[in-house]
Amino acid sequence: MQSFPTSRRAILALPALLPAAAMAQPSWPNRQPIRFIAGFPAGGLADAIGRLFAGPLGEALGTSVVVENRTGASCTLGADAVAKAAPDGFTLAVSHAIPFGFAPGVLPGIPYDPVADFTHLGLLAEAPTVTVVLGRSPYRGMREMLEAAKSRPVRYGSFGVGSAEHIMGAVVQRASGATQLDHIPYRGTTPALQDLMAGQIEALNAPITTLVPQLRDGSLRLLAVSSEARVAAFPDAPTLAELGMPQATHTQWIGISAPRNLPGPIAERIIAAIPGAAAQPLVQQRLTEFASTPRSPAPLGAEFTRFVAGFRDHWVAMARAEGIVVG
Repeated sequence: MQSFPTSRRAILALPALLPAAAMAQPSWPNRQPIRFIAGFPAGGLADAIGRLFAGPLGEALGTSVVVENRTGASCTLGADAVAKAAPDGFTLAVSHAIPFGFAPGVLPGIPYDPVADFTHLGLLAEAPTVTVVLGRSPYRGMREMLEAAKSRPVRYGSFGVGSAEHIMGAVVQRASGATQLDHIPYRGTTPALQDLMAGQIEALNAPITTLVPQLRDGSLRLLAVSSEARVAAFPDAPTLAELGMPQATHTQWIGISAPRNLPGPIAERIIAAIPGAAAQPLVQQRLTEFASTPRSPAPLGAEFTRFVAGFRDHWVAMARAEGIVVG
Protein backbone atom coordinates (compact mmCIF):
# COMPACT_ATOMS: atom_id res chain seq x y z
CA MET A 1 0.00 0.00 0.00
CA GLN A 2 1.31 3.41 -0.89
CA SER A 3 2.08 5.62 2.09
CA PHE A 4 1.65 9.38 2.00
CA PRO A 5 4.48 11.68 2.96
CA THR A 6 4.19 13.46 6.28
CA SER A 7 6.72 16.14 5.60
CA ARG A 8 5.92 19.75 6.53
CA ARG A 9 5.58 20.56 2.81
CA ALA A 10 2.95 17.85 2.39
CA ILE A 11 0.97 18.99 5.43
CA LEU A 12 0.92 22.56 4.18
CA ALA A 13 -0.33 21.33 0.85
CA LEU A 14 -3.30 19.42 2.34
CA PRO A 15 -5.80 22.35 2.14
CA ALA A 16 -5.43 22.35 -1.63
CA LEU A 17 -6.68 18.74 -1.68
CA LEU A 18 -9.87 19.46 0.33
CA PRO A 19 -13.22 20.06 -1.37
CA ALA A 20 -13.95 23.72 -2.04
CA ALA A 21 -17.17 23.53 0.01
CA ALA A 22 -15.23 22.54 3.10
CA MET A 23 -12.87 25.46 2.67
CA ALA A 24 -15.56 28.13 2.27
CA GLN A 25 -18.20 27.54 4.93
CA PRO A 26 -20.57 30.53 4.89
CA SER A 27 -20.57 32.75 7.94
CA TRP A 28 -23.56 33.73 10.09
CA PRO A 29 -26.44 33.20 9.62
CA ASN A 30 -25.68 30.25 7.31
CA ARG A 31 -29.36 30.14 6.29
CA GLN A 32 -30.50 29.38 9.85
CA PRO A 33 -33.79 31.22 10.57
CA ILE A 34 -33.75 34.29 12.80
CA ARG A 35 -36.51 34.74 15.38
CA PHE A 36 -37.86 38.30 15.60
CA ILE A 37 -39.76 38.41 18.90
CA ALA A 38 -42.59 40.93 19.34
CA GLY A 39 -44.06 41.41 22.79
CA PHE A 40 -47.41 42.39 21.30
CA PRO A 41 -50.27 40.40 19.77
CA ALA A 42 -50.67 39.83 16.05
CA GLY A 43 -52.29 42.73 14.22
CA GLY A 44 -50.81 45.53 16.32
CA LEU A 45 -48.27 48.06 15.12
CA ALA A 46 -45.20 46.30 16.54
CA ASP A 47 -46.28 43.04 14.93
CA ALA A 48 -47.08 44.76 11.62
CA ILE A 49 -43.73 46.59 11.51
CA GLY A 50 -41.86 43.42 12.43
CA ARG A 51 -43.52 41.51 9.59
CA LEU A 52 -43.03 44.41 7.19
CA PHE A 53 -39.26 44.39 7.76
CA ALA A 54 -38.84 40.62 8.15
CA GLY A 55 -38.81 39.92 4.40
CA PRO A 56 -36.35 42.63 3.32
CA LEU A 57 -34.04 41.93 6.25
CA GLY A 58 -34.09 38.21 5.51
CA GLU A 59 -33.20 38.86 1.88
CA ALA A 60 -30.31 41.09 2.89
CA LEU A 61 -28.98 38.60 5.45
CA GLY A 62 -29.51 35.49 3.34
CA THR A 63 -31.99 33.70 5.56
CA SER A 64 -35.59 33.83 6.78
CA VAL A 65 -36.69 36.17 9.57
CA VAL A 66 -39.73 34.82 11.41
CA VAL A 67 -41.86 37.03 13.68
CA GLU A 68 -42.84 35.35 16.93
CA ASN A 69 -45.47 36.96 19.18
CA ARG A 70 -44.57 36.56 22.86
CA THR A 71 -47.25 38.51 24.74
CA GLY A 72 -47.88 39.07 28.43
CA ALA A 73 -46.59 40.87 31.52
CA SER A 74 -47.64 44.29 30.21
CA CYS A 75 -45.80 43.73 26.92
CA THR A 76 -42.49 42.95 28.68
CA LEU A 77 -42.44 39.15 28.26
CA GLY A 78 -40.96 39.30 24.77
CA ALA A 79 -38.22 41.74 25.76
CA ASP A 80 -37.33 39.57 28.76
CA ALA A 81 -37.09 36.48 26.54
CA VAL A 82 -34.63 38.26 24.23
CA ALA A 83 -32.60 39.61 27.16
CA LYS A 84 -32.11 36.03 28.37
CA ALA A 85 -31.42 34.53 24.91
CA ALA A 86 -27.99 33.52 23.61
CA PRO A 87 -26.21 36.43 21.86
CA ASP A 88 -25.76 34.47 18.65
CA GLY A 89 -27.78 36.64 16.27
CA PHE A 90 -30.64 34.17 15.94
CA THR A 91 -32.94 35.86 18.47
CA LEU A 92 -33.82 39.53 18.00
CA ALA A 93 -36.44 41.79 19.59
CA VAL A 94 -38.99 43.98 17.90
CA SER A 95 -38.04 46.61 20.47
CA HIS A 96 -40.75 49.11 21.39
CA ALA A 97 -41.20 52.23 23.48
CA ILE A 98 -43.46 50.47 25.99
CA PRO A 99 -41.26 47.59 27.26
CA PHE A 100 -38.05 49.58 26.72
CA GLY A 101 -39.17 53.01 27.96
CA PHE A 102 -42.51 53.32 29.71
CA ALA A 103 -42.72 49.96 31.52
CA PRO A 104 -39.51 50.47 33.54
CA GLY A 105 -41.14 53.45 35.22
CA VAL A 106 -44.45 51.82 36.15
CA LEU A 107 -43.60 48.14 36.74
CA PRO A 108 -41.74 47.46 39.98
CA GLY A 109 -39.08 44.78 39.66
CA ILE A 110 -38.93 44.62 35.88
CA PRO A 111 -36.65 41.60 35.17
CA TYR A 112 -34.30 43.24 32.65
CA ASP A 113 -32.43 46.47 32.08
CA PRO A 114 -33.72 48.05 28.84
CA VAL A 115 -30.27 49.40 27.99
CA ALA A 116 -27.58 47.26 29.64
CA ASP A 117 -29.16 43.89 28.76
CA PHE A 118 -29.41 44.55 25.02
CA THR A 119 -27.45 45.39 21.91
CA HIS A 120 -29.61 48.03 20.27
CA LEU A 121 -29.30 47.98 16.49
CA GLY A 122 -31.63 50.47 14.82
CA LEU A 123 -34.90 52.39 14.70
CA LEU A 124 -37.53 51.17 12.21
CA ALA A 125 -40.66 53.26 12.79
CA GLU A 126 -42.20 55.92 15.02
CA ALA A 127 -45.89 56.47 15.73
CA PRO A 128 -46.98 59.52 17.71
CA THR A 129 -49.59 59.21 20.41
CA VAL A 130 -52.54 61.43 19.54
CA THR A 131 -55.49 62.94 21.35
CA VAL A 132 -58.72 62.63 19.39
CA VAL A 133 -62.38 63.47 19.90
CA LEU A 134 -65.45 62.74 17.82
CA GLY A 135 -65.84 64.70 14.62
CA ARG A 136 -69.01 66.21 16.08
CA SER A 137 -67.37 67.11 19.41
CA PRO A 138 -67.74 70.68 20.66
CA TYR A 139 -63.97 70.73 21.26
CA ARG A 140 -62.38 72.17 18.14
CA GLY A 141 -58.87 72.18 19.56
CA MET A 142 -56.71 70.84 22.40
CA ARG A 143 -56.58 74.13 24.27
CA GLU A 144 -60.37 74.34 24.27
CA MET A 145 -60.71 70.85 25.73
CA LEU A 146 -58.09 71.47 28.41
CA GLU A 147 -59.71 74.76 29.37
CA ALA A 148 -63.04 72.95 29.81
CA ALA A 149 -61.34 70.33 32.00
CA LYS A 150 -60.36 73.04 34.47
CA SER A 151 -63.97 73.49 35.54
CA ARG A 152 -65.81 70.25 34.65
CA PRO A 153 -64.94 66.58 34.12
CA VAL A 154 -63.62 65.64 30.70
CA ARG A 155 -62.97 61.91 30.39
CA TYR A 156 -60.26 60.46 28.17
CA GLY A 157 -59.61 56.78 27.51
CA SER A 158 -56.32 54.93 27.18
CA PHE A 159 -54.92 51.44 26.68
CA GLY A 160 -54.80 51.05 30.48
CA VAL A 161 -53.16 52.14 33.73
CA GLY A 162 -49.46 52.73 33.20
CA SER A 163 -49.73 52.78 29.42
CA ALA A 164 -47.91 55.36 27.31
CA GLU A 165 -51.26 57.03 26.64
CA HIS A 166 -52.08 57.21 30.36
CA ILE A 167 -48.70 58.67 31.34
CA MET A 168 -48.96 61.24 28.54
CA GLY A 169 -52.43 62.22 29.77
CA ALA A 170 -51.17 62.63 33.33
CA VAL A 171 -48.29 64.83 32.18
CA VAL A 172 -50.66 66.95 30.06
CA GLN A 173 -53.09 67.29 32.96
CA ARG A 174 -50.40 68.56 35.32
CA ALA A 175 -48.71 70.83 32.76
CA SER A 176 -51.99 72.45 31.66
CA GLY A 177 -53.71 72.71 35.01
CA ALA A 178 -56.68 70.75 33.64
CA THR A 179 -57.43 69.19 37.03
CA GLN A 180 -60.62 67.49 35.88
CA LEU A 181 -59.09 65.72 32.90
CA ASP A 182 -60.09 62.26 34.10
CA HIS A 183 -58.42 59.04 32.99
CA ILE A 184 -60.60 56.04 32.08
CA PRO A 185 -58.48 52.89 31.54
CA TYR A 186 -59.46 50.17 29.06
CA ARG A 187 -58.14 46.74 28.16
CA GLY A 188 -56.94 47.91 24.76
CA THR A 189 -57.51 50.69 22.29
CA THR A 190 -60.44 48.98 20.54
CA PRO A 191 -62.87 49.03 23.51
CA ALA A 192 -61.81 52.59 24.32
CA LEU A 193 -62.53 53.65 20.75
CA GLN A 194 -65.92 51.92 20.91
CA ASP A 195 -66.82 53.91 24.02
CA LEU A 196 -65.62 57.14 22.41
CA MET A 197 -67.82 56.50 19.38
CA ALA A 198 -70.74 55.73 21.72
CA GLY A 199 -70.23 58.97 23.67
CA GLN A 200 -69.21 57.28 26.93
CA ILE A 201 -65.95 59.26 27.03
CA GLU A 202 -65.08 62.61 25.47
CA ALA A 203 -61.54 61.92 24.19
CA LEU A 204 -59.03 59.19 23.52
CA ASN A 205 -55.24 58.98 23.68
CA ALA A 206 -53.93 56.30 21.31
CA PRO A 207 -51.23 55.60 18.72
CA ILE A 208 -52.15 57.34 15.48
CA THR A 209 -51.80 54.12 13.48
CA THR A 210 -55.03 52.65 14.84
CA LEU A 211 -57.03 55.79 14.04
CA VAL A 212 -55.93 56.86 10.55
CA PRO A 213 -59.10 55.65 8.74
CA GLN A 214 -61.43 57.50 11.14
CA LEU A 215 -59.31 60.63 10.98
CA ARG A 216 -59.41 60.58 7.19
CA ASP A 217 -63.19 60.12 6.99
CA GLY A 218 -63.88 62.81 9.60
CA SER A 219 -65.53 60.60 12.21
CA LEU A 220 -62.67 61.58 14.53
CA ARG A 221 -60.97 64.95 14.99
CA LEU A 222 -57.27 65.16 15.77
CA LEU A 223 -56.48 67.66 18.54
CA ALA A 224 -52.75 67.15 19.12
CA VAL A 225 -49.81 64.86 18.39
CA SER A 226 -47.00 63.84 20.72
CA SER A 227 -44.17 63.81 18.16
CA GLU A 228 -41.47 66.46 17.85
CA ALA A 229 -42.89 67.63 14.52
CA ARG A 230 -46.38 67.72 13.07
CA VAL A 231 -47.54 64.66 11.17
CA ALA A 232 -47.33 65.23 7.42
CA ALA A 233 -50.66 63.52 6.75
CA PHE A 234 -52.46 65.79 9.26
CA PRO A 235 -50.50 69.06 9.23
CA ASP A 236 -53.17 71.13 11.00
CA ALA A 237 -52.82 69.25 14.28
CA PRO A 238 -50.30 70.94 16.63
CA THR A 239 -47.67 69.14 18.66
CA LEU A 240 -47.89 69.06 22.43
CA ALA A 241 -44.67 71.06 22.50
CA GLU A 242 -46.33 73.80 20.45
CA LEU A 243 -49.10 73.84 23.04
CA GLY A 244 -46.58 74.45 25.83
CA MET A 245 -46.11 70.85 27.02
CA PRO A 246 -42.73 69.73 25.60
CA GLN A 247 -42.20 67.25 28.43
CA ALA A 248 -44.97 65.10 26.92
CA THR A 249 -43.16 64.77 23.58
CA HIS A 250 -42.58 61.17 22.53
CA THR A 251 -43.30 58.54 19.92
CA GLN A 252 -44.22 54.91 20.29
CA TRP A 253 -41.09 53.86 18.42
CA ILE A 254 -40.22 50.43 17.09
CA GLY A 255 -36.72 49.11 16.46
CA ILE A 256 -34.45 46.07 16.36
CA SER A 257 -32.51 44.96 19.41
CA ALA A 258 -30.55 41.85 20.35
CA PRO A 259 -29.20 40.35 23.58
CA ARG A 260 -26.18 42.10 25.05
CA ASN A 261 -22.73 40.92 23.95
CA LEU A 262 -23.88 40.29 20.40
CA PRO A 263 -20.65 39.79 18.42
CA GLY A 264 -19.59 42.93 16.59
CA PRO A 265 -19.52 41.43 13.08
CA ILE A 266 -23.09 40.16 13.45
CA ALA A 267 -24.30 43.49 14.81
CA GLU A 268 -22.61 45.29 11.94
CA ARG A 269 -24.30 43.06 9.35
CA ILE A 270 -27.77 43.66 10.80
CA ILE A 271 -27.20 47.40 11.15
CA ALA A 272 -25.96 47.59 7.56
CA ALA A 273 -29.12 45.82 6.34
CA ILE A 274 -31.60 48.20 8.00
CA PRO A 275 -31.35 51.28 5.70
CA GLY A 276 -31.76 49.19 2.55
CA ALA A 277 -34.78 47.39 4.00
CA ALA A 278 -36.35 50.69 5.06
CA ALA A 279 -35.83 52.18 1.60
CA GLN A 280 -37.81 49.51 -0.23
CA PRO A 281 -40.90 51.04 -1.91
CA LEU A 282 -43.41 48.71 -0.22
CA VAL A 283 -41.92 49.43 3.20
CA GLN A 284 -42.04 53.18 2.57
CA GLN A 285 -45.63 52.93 1.35
CA ARG A 286 -46.79 51.00 4.41
CA LEU A 287 -44.98 53.30 6.85
CA THR A 288 -46.75 56.25 5.21
CA GLU A 289 -50.09 54.48 5.51
CA PHE A 290 -49.38 53.84 9.19
CA ALA A 291 -48.32 57.49 9.65
CA SER A 292 -45.24 55.96 11.27
CA THR A 293 -42.25 57.05 9.19
CA PRO A 294 -39.17 57.43 11.45
CA ARG A 295 -36.90 60.43 11.65
CA SER A 296 -34.35 60.77 8.87
CA PRO A 297 -31.71 59.56 9.18
CA ALA A 298 -32.94 56.94 11.64
CA PRO A 299 -30.53 56.29 14.53
CA LEU A 300 -28.46 53.12 14.22
CA GLY A 301 -26.04 51.31 16.50
CA ALA A 302 -24.57 53.44 19.27
CA GLU A 303 -26.82 56.35 18.34
CA PHE A 304 -29.89 54.14 18.74
CA THR A 305 -28.58 52.94 22.11
CA ARG A 306 -28.34 56.57 23.27
CA PHE A 307 -31.86 57.18 21.94
CA VAL A 308 -33.27 54.24 23.95
CA ALA A 309 -31.40 55.28 27.10
CA GLY A 310 -32.57 58.88 26.91
CA PHE A 311 -36.15 57.83 26.25
CA ARG A 312 -36.12 55.39 29.17
CA ASP A 313 -34.66 57.91 31.58
CA HIS A 314 -37.18 60.62 30.65
CA TRP A 315 -40.29 58.47 30.92
CA VAL A 316 -39.22 56.70 34.09
CA ALA A 317 -38.89 60.17 35.64
CA MET A 318 -42.29 61.24 34.27
CA ALA A 319 -44.06 58.11 35.57
CA ARG A 320 -42.51 58.49 39.02
CA ALA A 321 -43.37 62.18 39.15
CA GLU A 322 -47.01 61.30 38.47
CA GLY A 323 -46.96 58.40 40.95
CA ILE A 324 -48.14 55.87 38.34
CA VAL A 325 -47.42 52.28 39.34
CA VAL A 326 -48.96 49.10 37.94
CA GLY A 327 -49.71 46.30 40.37
